[in-house]
This record gives sequence, C-alpha cells and structure tokens, in this order.
Amino acid sequence: MNYIQLTIQFSSIEEYQQDLLINDLAEIGFNTFENIDKGFHAYIDSDSYESDQLIAILNELDQDNLPVYAIQEIEGKNWNEEWEKNFEPLVIGQACYVRATFHKPRPEFQYEIVIDPKMAFGTGHHQTTTMMMEYILEADVTDKAILDMGCGTGILAILASMRGAETLCAIDNDPVCYESTLENSALNNITNLTAICGGKEVIPDQKFDIILANINRNILLDQVPVYAEVLAINGSIFFSGFYQSPDLELITEACRLLNISYVDHKTNGEWVAAQFKQDAIPDK
Repeated sequence: MNYIQLTIQFSSIEEYQQDLLINDLAEIGFNTFENIDKGFHAYIDSDSYESDQLIAILNELDQDNLPVYAIQEIEGKNWNEEWEKNFEPLVIGQACYVRATFHKPRPEFQYEIVIDPKMAFGTGHHQTTTMMMEYILEADVTDKAILDMGCGTGILAILASMRGAETLCAIDNDPVCYESTLENSALNNITNLTAICGGKEVIPDQKFDIILANINRNILLDQVPVYAEVLAINGSIFFSGFYQSPDLELITEACRLLNISYVDHKTNGEWVAAQFKQDAIPDK
C-alpha cells in the first residue's frame, strides 16, 4: 500500500494550535503523525486522500501564520525502523511501563507492555492515549467484557487484559491497525482479545461492561447511539480524542439523550478524556 505524506511546517505555532490542526486532519482520514522541526508529517493511504478536503482545512488557518506544506506519495516501508528513531519507553501511573521490542525489560513494573506500532496510532505517548491508560489503571476491569473502538496498536485492550478483563474486542477500520493489534497481542501473550477490521457496523451484537473509544469528536458523536445499544446496564464508557470546549459538552449531551451520564474527565494540555456511565433503568 502506498501513502500520501503531508509535511507541514510553521514559522511559529503553539502546541495546542498544532493539535487542533492534527485533529482536523484525522477527521479526513490522516491516521499517523510524526513531529519534525516546527511542524509534523501526516500520513494517509493514497486511496483515501482527497485533495479538496485538505485544501479546505488549510484555507481555514490563520492567514497571518500560514504553513509551508508539501505533499508526496511514498511507498510502504518498515515503519518499525522509523519509530525506532524516536520511540522512547514510557511510564504511566507509576505502574505501567510501555516499551518497544528493542528496549530492555523493566520487570519491576506491575504491567509491562511491548508495542511495535508500525503506522498505527497508540504508543501511549499521545496525551489522549496516556489519559485512557490512566483510566484503565484506575477502573475495576476484572472479569469485564470490553470493547476498544479505534484500537490503533491495541495498547488499551492489552492493558485491560493484563488487569484482569475477561474478554476484549478491539476494532479499527485501518488494516494496518488491525494487523498491529494482532501482532502486539501476540507480543504480550494476550489470548482473550479478538481483533476486527471495520467500523461501527462490525461491533458484535453483545453487551459490553466497558467501552473504550479514543477517536475524535465527530466519529464519537456518530457512534454513540451504537455504543448505547451494546453497553451493559451500569456499564462505563471512556472517551478521548477531543477538546474541552465545545467537544465535551456536545458528547455529554449526546450521551444524556441515550441514558448515559457524565461522571468525570481528565485534561492533558488541550486534550480531554472523559468517563460516562449507563444509568440503571428504574424498576416498573
């Protein structure tokens, strides 16, 4: 598979402004981002690239601080080698250690996750993934059935399995993410995880105690009704991939209409992760 590489560089830009632009690009299909000096590379598979959508986003930028950008088509390559140049081990919550295969093990940590990300999003380094992992470390996941939507590398489902989840279903519409989840599950000896390639249409017809969804606001708003159908009574949803205003308010209202209540949220920079809970239906 060939990819489009978009290179964007600014003369000056705040981190939150770059995050907003990355979020907009993710909404039109760009699924991997790599920081460079004064900007970033963004990648999308060639078949999904629409130049008109990209131009529309760039036209919305501050006209006084427009970036220099370049687009080129590149062949698929060994993305593990690319990540090895920048991927550093990560500690989350003092209990979880995330590393690649080329890093030394740290057996003193309660949970050690080995991730080879390829092009898949989700090494734990992004604020949204970090906050979702913090929620998993705090939540009672023992013996729970868990759905991980937009699973990326599978890192969230893998951590939940390590913490005692009974069954896990990890779904992503990107074939690279699907393959990455399978490979990372094997690397971590996870045997109770089922990976599926697709979107909301492939969610199994069963009840889940916990739903994890680290995607973006528009996709979450579109998929919330499906989550409500498969979420068990008193089940929990953990969302991330969006900003506090107006995103959190919009998601909270969409959930409220489906009998799912806001519990709390975390922030990391401009990013938000939030916990919601399915309300019990009163006895008649």
